[in-house]
Amino acid sequence: MPGVRVNVISDVHGNTQGLARAGEGADALICLGDLVLFLDYADHSRGIFPDLFGVENADRLVELRTARRFDEARDFGRALWAGLSVDPAAAIEGAVRRQYAELFAALPTPTYATYGNVDIPGLWAEYAGPGVTVLDGERVELGGRVFGFVGGGLRTPMRTPYEISDEEYAAKVEALGPVDVLCSHIPPDVPELTYDTVARRFERGSRALLDAIRRTKPRYALFGHVHQPLAGRMRVGATECVNVGHFAATGRPWTLEW
Repeated sequence: MPGVRVNVISDVHGNTQGLARAGEGADALICLGDLVLFLDYADHSRGIFPDLFGVENADRLVELRTARRFDEARDFGRALWAGLSVDPAAAIEGAVRRQYAELFAALPTPTYATYGNVDIPGLWAEYAGPGVTVLDGERVELGGRVFGFVGGGLRTPMRTPYEISDEEYAAKVEALGPVDVLCSHIPPDVPELTYDTVARRFERGSRALLDAIRRTKPRYALFGHVHQPLAGRMRVGATECVNVGHFAATGRPWTLEW
């Protein structure tokens, strides 16, 4: 009986070229969100923000956010948006739509995807073709194994588009029940998995995911979100927890075979 091979990616952030090759050699692609590129912290000339406001303003916004001066960053952003001659919401939606049109066209068939915290779920249905299955708080069986998907992130001072309350997030985790592979955008709330060594800060992980891992013991918990984690992989009880990587930078999927 032939084996099953699934490629898993997260944090695409506009890497359309890599996305077109992400499913090569696999029976399916799993994408754990963050398709949109709002601002590239490694290259401040890339993304929606510098396209609208220029690289110098992008430099300043990154400087404020990196220094955790979030209130100042928001005030700075508001002043820039106020100076635009177009409606800010319309400007962002138009830019996101342009990115989604390219990114979803590059996704292979079949793809199973969930939202990241910078994604806009309301637009996905318009761009996800018949080969793309979008799952959030839902399960799917692949090759005899059950995969559960939980999209989005938890609320933070960054106020990214798809951040929800801890209670709403926990309800989606609970709705999955026991699965073989737990797929989410954000990691479980484990310090080694949530600390970003380059940004030098803890990102928000989910206590509900961690509780589900301890309680239901999936074979794997797969996630992204933290671009440069202190630990890219570690065990929590019987579960192998894996950050599948910052696909925008690496262009390489993580592969699961059985």
